[in-house]
Parts: sequence; structure tokens; C-alpha cells
Amino acid sequence: KANHPFILGIMASYLYYLLPAVGGYALTSLYFLKNPHFLHKKKQTAFYCTHISHRGGSGERIENTMGAFTHAAEVGTEMLELDCHLTKDSHVVVSHDENLLRQTGQDVNISSLNLEELPPYKETLEVTFKAGHFSTGSDRNIALLEDVFRKFPQIAVNIEVKENNSMLIEKISDLVKKYNREAISVWASVDSTIMENCRKTNSSMPYMFTVKRALKMLLLYYTGLLPFVPLGESFLQFYLPQIINREYIPETWILRSRLVIFLIER
Repeated sequence: KANHPFILGIMASYLYYLLPAVGGYALTSLYFLKNPHFLHKKKQTAFYCTHISHRGGSGERIENTMGAFTHAAEVGTEMLELDCHLTKDSHVVVSHDENLLRQTGQDVNISSLNLEELPPYKETLEVTFKAGHFSTGSDRNIALLEDVFRKFPQIAVNIEVKENNSMLIEKISDLVKKYNREAISVWASVDSTIMENCRKTNSSMPYMFTVKRALKMLLLYYTGLLPFVPLGESFLQFYLPQIINREYIPETWILRSRLVIFLIER
């Protein structure tokens, strides 16, 4: 009991110095968060977009076909989002899945087939994020990435890479360079290891946040450190569960968690 006032005095002394320091840090962090140009050079992005066609607009045409991409361009899209895989004879094709069962009804992998052996899409294909809704179209062929670049030279393309395949990544990079579109072709992947390989292969292309990097960004934001850390990424894409889950129930349990949905929305 005799030491009680002494202990309180020490605590008060700590608080005397701690509270102003924390307050000053918070205010400084908030100021630089609102005015990042004082600490970081502004990125000179080649384009801005608010209209992005996921899989070429899979709710309106069969996903990832030239017909879908053409329709998206006609209605004024500013970016085509797509995924790429490599055929057995080393052609870069546009497909969301490596296995073609969902899209074509045939349980085969793209990597096991030559280009001319790829089956056509189903006549009607269920839209992934809208259960019970089907898209259709006259074009049912799996597209080549080169055909997309050739037909839409001015439209930005978000290229998602789902497998850590160095040959695939190198061929994508070669096509990007061939059509002189490094400024409007974006590397995308949820996996940080794959993204490192993409950036190592072609560092001139802008790139998106991976899941790991996005979580790190959130941690930096909530600790107040974000304004002081340079970010190489130029784009961020993420799920809005409260919107998607109206029509689509994710298979991954974590995207059905109310806590996770709350945190993502926040």
C-alpha cells in the first residue's frame, strides 16, 4: 500500500509522454494518408477504368470467348478481365479453368490437349456468380490471347495467372511485348509466388495486389504505417460479399463467414 502512490506516479509519468506521442503519430499518419504526394511520387498510370468486363462479361455472352470480348467492347468496356492457360503445343489460350468439365462438359485439361483438340464451350453456360442464370452466344470457341491482343489493341487487359508455370508467364510476356501493350496489360494473381515470377519476367507491366499483399496493406492501414510504406501495385480487385452473396454462395467457407464479410466490407 505504501508503494501505491509511487506506482501511480510512474504510470502518470509514462502517460504524460505516451499520450502526446501516440496522438502526434496518429495525426501525422492521417495527414500523410490524405496527402501521400509529400512522401511518394505519384504513379503515372497509362489508363483509368471503371467498367471492367469479368471474363469478357460472362453474364451476357459465353465467358472468355471472342464473342464476349467483342460485345464488351461494343458496350464501352474499359478493361477485359481474363485468365490464361497453356496448351500441350504451347499456345496461350483464354480460359478460367484448366480443367474443361464445367465449361465444355469434357473432363480434360487444357495442358493435355493441342490447340486444335480443344472442345467447344457448351451451348449454354451457367454464370458462376448468378446461380440459375445462363449465358449463350454464337461463338463457342476457346480464344487465343494473341487474338484478343490483335483485335483490341487499345483496350486494357487484366491477365490473371493461376498456375506458377514459367513457360506460360514468359509466353504471355512475349505476346504483350509483341503487341507493344506493356502499359495497358496488367499482371494479376491471388498468389504472391506466382506474382513474383510474373514481375521477374516482365517488370514493365503494372500489377495488382495478391491476397497476401492486400492483407499486409490492411495491417499497415490499421496500424497507421501505410502512408510511410511505398506500394508498387497499381490496382486492387476484391470481392464484395454482400453483393455477390445475393446470387452466389461461395464454396470456400471463409467467404461465407459473417465476420470475414464484415471485415472485408469495412
